[in-house]
Amino acid sequence: MGVFRAAAVQMRSGMEPERNARDMEALVREAAGLGATYVQTPEMTGAMVREKEAREKLFVPEDRDIIVATARRLAEELGLFLHIGSTAILREDGKVANRALLFSPTGETLATYDKIHMFDVDLDHGESWRESAAYEPGTRAVTARINDATLGFAICYDLRFPQLFRAEALAGAQVLTVPAAFTRQTGEAHWHVLLRARAIENGAFVVAAAQGGQHEDGRETFGHSLIVDPWGRVLAEADHDRPGVVVAEIDPAQSAAARGKIPNLKNAREFTVADGASRTVERAEA
Repeated sequence: MGVFRAAAVQMRSGMEPERNARDMEALVREAAGLGATYVQTPEMTGAMVREKEAREKLFVPEDRDIIVATARRLAEELGLFLHIGSTAILREDGKVANRALLFSPTGETLATYDKIHMFDVDLDHGESWRESAAYEPGTRAVTARINDATLGFAICYDLRFPQLFRAEALAGAQVLTVPAAFTRQTGEAHWHVLLRARAIENGAFVVAAAQGGQHEDGRETFGHSLIVDPWGRVLAEADHDRPGVVVAEIDPAQSAAARGKIPNLKNAREFTVADGASRTVERAEA
């Protein structure tokens, strides 16, 4: 299996897609200059907008989206796989998807993934989010081949649902992707440990490009874009919340080696959960 260089692009997207597209282009070009042939941008690359009316004015269909058009052009010009971690896309049914897109070195759309798990939470200090009020959740897991590696897709809050990553690993994914816009509060508590856990329990690389810093719409994100190897070691990290690029070598053979040492994917068994002494609930290993 071929070794390749992956890059995680850290951004601080604002409320203007045109400006975000320019910022993305500069960072993608920087990543290409560092030798990356797979480049990932964070969740909500196109715009970070909380206010409903402002969102409705900004979000357009995929064929009119400036992030999509810019990414397609860059992938072809630079000859790399460009993974837009996500951007908001207006669907044909009038609903909005939080959508990831992967472009080939010829500018072809290789895969799209709509975020499945909606960030509907109430945190400490009055911080509250209802992502389901703005976006329609996806319903399918997605994998895609790039050269000799298989990628598994996820977006941000999906990270807390290990069954998604297990299903993708069982489908052959050696590289799991988690572009995100983690809040500072949740990022400080859980970002590193969750990403390393997903890598370890699936024997897979994890690439996680993040939003970071204080955004125009008032939210604050954690940053700390990471690339983790199948043994759970951090290969590269942006140890801050500023825009930037981190790169690391990805050798898919290391995934096979980790799974050979600890073959938990093939050792999983069906089981039941006993509810005290009164009844048994049938469950299956995800």
